[in-house]
Amino acid sequence: MKTKVFLLTLLLMLLFAGTTLAAKPTITADQQYFDINTGLYVLNGNVYIELKNRIITAGQAKVNMASLEVWGTGGITVSQDDISFTADKVYVYGSQDHAVVEGNVVFSRENLKVTANQVDYNWRDKNAVFSGNVQIRQNDSLLTTDTARYNIATNTFL
Repeated sequence: MKTKVFLLTLLLMLLFAGTTLAAKPTITADQQYFDINTGLYVLNGNVYIELKNRIITAGQAKVNMASLEVWGTGGITVSQDDISFTADKVYVYGSQDHAVVEGNVVFSRENLKVTANQVDYNWRDKNAVFSGNVQIRQNDSLLTTDTARYNIATNTFL
């Protein structure tokens, strides 16, 4: 009986350990250290962060592993599948599947390019809300507006 309980406990520990490890991001940078005062990993130079199927690159970034938060600056790219954002800075709240990309934002997808000052993107509902000097180039047309809401899953503006 004790052996069965032990084996069951060991199996559950391995199962949950695998789930926990699967949620951790892959992180590389030229220089990185852990700041014990802030609890953040500080990354400098050729920053690469991959979580699930999302990839963030930056010149510099700070990462909170507990909340999966990322603050990045300098040559930002955020990509997933066939979409990509480039910008000056990004804040990603990974556990909430939410990102705010700011400064010279360019969103790209086949036959679509959107430029704006900022985009607020929610991975859960697949909505991107562009704001500030929004220009939408789709096929051969150009639209200029203050804000635009785009659903990435349906490839439509709402």
